[in-house]
Amino acid sequence: MIELEVNMKVVSVANMRMHWAVKARLTKDHRKKAYNALCAVAAPPTPPCTVVLTRVAPRALDGDNLQSAFKAVRDGVADWLGVDDGDQRLDWQYCQRSAGVKVYRVEIEVI
Repeated sequence: MIELEVNMKVVSVANMRMHWAVKARLTKDHRKKAYNALCAVAAPPTPPCTVVLTRVAPRALDGDNLQSAFKAVRDGVADWLGVDDGDQRLDWQYCQRSAGVKVYRVEIEVI
């Protein structure tokens, strides 16, 4: 089992109006941070495996926005595993919990 925390503010961009270049930069940054954090911790396991992504932030998102917010992080985890994020051997689970004011991070757990 691999567990790690990444200091990252994950927000749902589904309802945000932002320039495409800003959104692309944000997506690239989230994907790269997740990938690099996992590479620094351990070698990837061979699927099948379960990946639990937990958003820690002051406010909660609803279910579809939570999954949408994690899209780039999910892609970074899949890059590290060496598979497509739609691979049937992967079980993706999404969680969230509250934290103090201005506390943002992502917890990644690979089981």
